[in-house]
Amino acid sequence: MPEQVDDRSVFTLEEVARSIQKTLSDRYSSSFWVKAEMNKLNYYKHSGHCYPDLVEKKEGKIIAQLRANLWREDYRRIDHKFLTVLQEPLKDGIKILFQAKITFDAVHGLALWIVDIDPGYTLGDLEKEKQDTLKRLKNENIYQQNKLLRLPLLPQRIAIISVETSKGYADFLEVISQNPWGYRFFHVLFPALLQGDRAAADIAAQLERIKKVTNHFDVVAIIRGGGGDVGLSCYNNYTLAKTICTFPIPVITGIGHATNETVAEMVSFSNAITPTKLAEYLIQLFHDFAVPLREAERKIADRAKRILSEEKAKFQSEVKLFRSVTENVILTNRNEIKGLWQSVRQHAQFTFKQEKESLRSARQDLLRAATVRTALSRQELKTHTGVLLKDTGFQLKRHKGTLSDCQGRLQQHTALLVKQAHSELNNMAKNVTNMSPANVLRRGYSITRLNGKAVKEAAPVREGDELTTILFKGRIESVVTAINQDTDHE
Repeated sequence: MPEQVDDRSVFTLEEVARSIQKTLSDRYSSSFWVKAEMNKLNYYKHSGHCYPDLVEKKEGKIIAQLRANLWREDYRRIDHKFLTVLQEPLKDGIKILFQAKITFDAVHGLALWIVDIDPGYTLGDLEKEKQDTLKRLKNENIYQQNKLLRLPLLPQRIAIISVETSKGYADFLEVISQNPWGYRFFHVLFPALLQGDRAAADIAAQLERIKKVTNHFDVVAIIRGGGGDVGLSCYNNYTLAKTICTFPIPVITGIGHATNETVAEMVSFSNAITPTKLAEYLIQLFHDFAVPLREAERKIADRAKRILSEEKAKFQSEVKLFRSVTENVILTNRNEIKGLWQSVRQHAQFTFKQEKESLRSARQDLLRAATVRTALSRQELKTHTGVLLKDTGFQLKRHKGTLSDCQGRLQQHTALLVKQAHSELNNMAKNVTNMSPANVLRRGYSITRLNGKAVKEAAPVREGDELTTILFKGRIESVVTAINQDTDHE
């Protein structure tokens, strides 16, 4: 009851508070549904209670604001419902449709007691945010921009946005660092929050940092793991999605969930459902390059071996043929020179013999004439002798000239034959020199020996044999590791 003070009724503060409480209890006896934005959840871990700040905005301005109470058991039940339906927990900044009762406490004042929250209403709001983000990106013609970039053939330099303690980050590093093929990657971590209200801004800020040093990286990887499907709404944020779309190098994602894709994944160059799969994607790019390269390497090696084998066989065949032809040419020319020499000798002997016989005949004629003329008188003998001597001198001079001409022709013919033979021998010597082992080796061929003997075919060679390969300059000692008996030459 109020007390009377100077003809005035004066109420205590408690009486006023109780009156308000009774009035509200009588007027608002049942619960009702309200839609509002939960500006702050204000969760207290020590008690488990929440004291949300509820607001309503119009054209960006707050037109209504109330405090609410969400008690521990109600919070646990509602949060579990959100995780089941939205894959998102209760958090700041979401629109909610909630069932509430009006309460008034003399100390704490007016508040809404939140009894239940419909996650379906919030789900529609989150989906609307996702669709609005997609629509804006497509209207700005940047939705496909990052996908149209060209990924390097071997993306080795990776800028990673993740949390250092994240299991997904550890899994990603394990796969790329311990791959059995020895592919090497360079990576730098840019730490950022990966879920929650601040995640979108944190990731976008790290992307801006990386943009300043993109010349040091081939690709950006956004890696999140270990969180399941919870807390993914930040990846539908327009600012984050736009930053990914317009990023100057490819952005790949491994956010770690298997439900509907987020906008960040949809606009990235490539995405995988887990960090491990993302690492395997990068390794597969190396495979796509390395496997054909190794196959080409094997084919080149096999072709080179076949070519060397063919050229070696051809070289050995040419050497055999050259040796045979050279020996035949030398033998033929040697026999021809020998025959010519014998012919010259026989001709000279025959000519000398003829001239000798002519001289002998002339001498006999002279002796017979001298005998016949002995009986003549000295004068006649003298006269006749003079005539005879003159005639004999003429005959001797004539035969001597004939013999001299013969000798000159014989010398000229012999010199010509010798010169021709010498020229042919010089040509053969040049051919022999050109085909000598040293000059053949100079042109890039080699001689392979096994136990000091030249190897002409693969049949006698065994794995483990030691071969000596003689080059123009130096020699190579090698051990046989494989033998190809293939004779099907291309």
